[in-house]
Amino acid sequence: LEEAAFQLQQIFRIDISIALNILGIESMRVGHCRAAFTCFKLAADRGYSKAQFNVGLCYEHGRGTEKDLEKAGFYYCQAASSHHPMAQYRYARYLLQHSPGSCWDRQHKAVALLERAAGAGITEAQAYLGVFYMRGLQPQEKRGLKYLLQAANSGDAQSRYHVGVCYEQGLGVQQNLAEALRHYRQSAATGNTQARERLQD
Repeated sequence: LEEAAFQLQQIFRIDISIALNILGIESMRVGHCRAAFTCFKLAADRGYSKAQFNVGLCYEHGRGTEKDLEKAGFYYCQAASSHHPMAQYRYARYLLQHSPGSCWDRQHKAVALLERAAGAGITEAQAYLGVFYMRGLQPQEKRGLKYLLQAANSGDAQSRYHVGVCYEQGLGVQQNLAEALRHYRQSAATGNTQARERLQD
């Protein structure tokens, strides 16, 4: 009976958190940012990762609360530790751009988070990793191209442009101008200005 009671409490706690998070999303959608933040925060403090991510967004962009990057990082970290893929991406970016501490430790942790988010299909993480591996102190061009292709195949026009650059310059792949043109055309067709300029050149 004690176990059953505990399970019911857990279900009730999760259901309340889900309801609060949905209420927060609806409030944000109609422009009631303060009410949305309150709902997200209540659900986040109950351990609901989707709400933790939303609180992180609120703090990062100053929606419904004061802008506070440190608090945004804290909530992204909480959601990321519960395997929330987009939170993993956002927390990784926070670590790379804002977090104090050893640069190598932050970068190592951030890359591991980005790898997980990219593996979960987060296009932004795939694109970020692609550029990161291409432009790092010790470039890993084949690895970078792999992630750029993943992001491009998910519809990211900027990554498609970068894939074209890789084929044009032979970065991580054998140089192939016809393939470069194909990628530039695909990127330009979705409105990428860099790809249009490259085609004109």
